[in-house]
Amino acid sequence: MEVKNDFEIKNLTTFKIGGKVKTLYIPEKVEELTELLRTLDNYIVLGSCSDILFSSNGYSGNVIITTGLKNFEIRGTRVYAECGVKDPLISQKVSEASLSGLEFLIGLPGTIGGAVYMNAGAHGQCIADVFVSACLFDKETKEVVFKQKSEMDFSYRHSILHEGRYVLLSAEFELAKQPVENIKELMERNLTFRKTIQPSLANPNAGSVFKNPENDSAGRLLDKAGVKSFDFPTVKIWDKHANFIINKGNATSEDVLDLMVKMYQAVKNMYTIELTPEVIFIGDKTEKEEELCNILYRIKMQK
Repeated sequence: MEVKNDFEIKNLTTFKIGGKVKTLYIPEKVEELTELLRTLDNYIVLGSCSDILFSSNGYSGNVIITTGLKNFEIRGTRVYAECGVKDPLISQKVSEASLSGLEFLIGLPGTIGGAVYMNAGAHGQCIADVFVSACLFDKETKEVVFKQKSEMDFSYRHSILHEGRYVLLSAEFELAKQPVENIKELMERNLTFRKTIQPSLANPNAGSVFKNPENDSAGRLLDKAGVKSFDFPTVKIWDKHANFIINKGNATSEDVLDLMVKMYQAVKNMYTIELTPEVIFIGDKTEKEEELCNILYRIKMQK
């Protein structure tokens, strides 16, 4: 297992933002991960760090990165994957086995752990549609437990994992047999859409900034509210889609939060709609970050 002290977490985040963390652990076996979860007191578990904003102030605790847990198995129409399996990889591999249901993962930069945590979805598909069961670590009992789909509390961009009690170790999915050419065609459409509308990671970003309100689009609301005209020295709104923030190169987490608050307020002032962030803030907050987070998340966030 790889262990690094005083690690600059920005080197791993897709936003290229984040200060030093006390200790970074990269386990390569599920048993190593569960042992860490049993013995460490102060920790955060992350995958590809693709949908987070990590504080430039860093984190005075331990960070566990799951990307070393990359085993998966295809048995008939069932797929078993560890939490660190990359989304595009599993999407590609099941397509080669003529299995449909995970085509939407082809363009997502995250891991299975993050996909289940967020009930990731795109193009009319989502994790909950094909999810069967999960192997979880219970942080209260320090035991490994199993939960079926009905126990996962899935909803839009939400699962039981948001409550903080459980950490996903692996997941099981039930897919459907389809002709390979049909699956490939859908995956190509998904990739083309992302390349046309959304920024690549060559422009550091953390994906969609805000969740879509019910029966509406956060991108549409933000665009109509005029946020593309906002001009900041270190961050900007993506010119092709108003729900993405780009790090120009030297942005801090406070810069991003400041822009997020202005985006949030622009929509609230025009439509009286309060958008909810999809990007998750993590780390030791400064006093200013505390204020900005309380506006955006409307609750006192845990470190």
